[in-house]
Amino acid sequence: MISRLYSAALRGVEGLEVEVEVNVTGSEDPKVIIVGLPDAAVRESASRVISAFSATPLKVGEGVKTVNLAPADLKKEGPSFDLPIALAMASAAEGVSLPAEEFCIVGELALDGGVRPVKGVLSIALEAKARGRKRVLVPAANAPEAAVIDGIEVIPIANLYQAWRYLIGEEEIPPLQVDRARLFEENRRYEVDFDEVKGQHHVKRALEVAVAGNHNLLMVGPPGTGKSMLAKRLPTIMPDMSEDEAIEVTRIQSIAGLLDPKRAFLTTRPFRAPHHTISDAGLLGGGTNPGPGEISLAHHGVLFLDELPEFRRQTLEVMRQPLEDGHVTISRAAGSLTFPANCMLVAALNPCPCGYYGDSKRECRCSPRKIEQYRQRISGPLLDRIDLHVEVPLVDYRELSGKASGESSAAIRERIVAARAIQRERFAGTSARTNAEMGPRQVRACCELDTESSTYLEHAMEQLNFSARAHDRILKVARTLADLEGADRIASNHILEAIQYRSLDRNLFA
Repeated sequence: MISRLYSAALRGVEGLEVEVEVNVTGSEDPKVIIVGLPDAAVRESASRVISAFSATPLKVGEGVKTVNLAPADLKKEGPSFDLPIALAMASAAEGVSLPAEEFCIVGELALDGGVRPVKGVLSIALEAKARGRKRVLVPAANAPEAAVIDGIEVIPIANLYQAWRYLIGEEEIPPLQVDRARLFEENRRYEVDFDEVKGQHHVKRALEVAVAGNHNLLMVGPPGTGKSMLAKRLPTIMPDMSEDEAIEVTRIQSIAGLLDPKRAFLTTRPFRAPHHTISDAGLLGGGTNPGPGEISLAHHGVLFLDELPEFRRQTLEVMRQPLEDGHVTISRAAGSLTFPANCMLVAALNPCPCGYYGDSKRECRCSPRKIEQYRQRISGPLLDRIDLHVEVPLVDYRELSGKASGESSAAIRERIVAARAIQRERFAGTSARTNAEMGPRQVRACCELDTESSTYLEHAMEQLNFSARAHDRILKVARTLADLEGADRIASNHILEAIQYRSLDRNLFA
């Protein structure tokens, strides 16, 4: 007898359906053979399944059990096939046909027959729904994650025998129901707020502009001026995520194994701050079994690179194309995987190795050669891809010790949401959603300048030697400044402010 069930494998951030077939042939030497490009974890499932059977009334049966995972040319990874393999083997041994067409089944088995959580359940549930499956059997710990998908029933499973009894109709397990609207309201809270930041009004303005147009940002200043503090509060002024964006973010976190079981659905913008010792694969993604890197884990959120010159130059350079495209492609001999990487890059650095170059109160101890070497760690092409550069000076004592609080994140976010609404209407029907994503044709159509503004920009291009890319990015920032004011056209004050945000790299790195 050949028994058949359906499961799913992960490829990038997508789930792909896998057919689990078990055939039993007579033999005096009972064993389990797994075929279909299994990795080591899948091959080891035979031992876990046999041990799990011994903890239940189910019988393994005699003979050789050949387990085929189809399609055979798709590499199968991880322990998520344990549960469907065990159930298919039980079906063959007991001679009982299971309702395979209705179900997608995933789960790792413990040696005592318990079912442990697995990665990527949200992607698997989406694939099952797309394939027309009515129900998914998942580990109980993963059930809240899968239940956020409408149109498919999620059955939480605690152990192998419970799953068997449910499939043969001997036990009823109610589908898990999740109120997504309530989840959004309960979890859309941040522990920090911009009203905690003293002073730095011009920096807050730059951050507001950056978020309003989804522009990349560079902060330069001595140690202790609040660069990290400001960056950590950026998600609090970003517009709330839509349900589709929340599902995308949750899928990536689930595949990376970073999803907190107590928060199975992420509704706040991600903030990732990797250490400067990170490798290329850690930042962009990769590894033996390619997974998402920090730039993908920050999708729809903020990627913060503190002490930017301390990162290896090669690691920074490989970010250039993903920052332009909004996704990263990892190529291996077995094929290519694409991960989303539409994040806002925020970087911070000191003006010199000791941090006090140009400070009026503290003396810089660095030699000109050391300063030059420090600045050359960041390439011009990477700086060109950062739209706003802003200095973060030391905060005056009176402001620091004052009791007055700054403007709240909610008030700033309200203006940003209004500016984003203008952009959403402007780019309706196109692939762009914000000003930072405009292509050359959209820049020409949406960023027309009057004579005075054009003269200012021409003068800046000649005096500061801006590149063609910098020219377009100045126009994009100016368009965002106009949107924040609700203006239809870019005015000269918008161009001048946008140029000011681009001049810092020429002063520091020319």
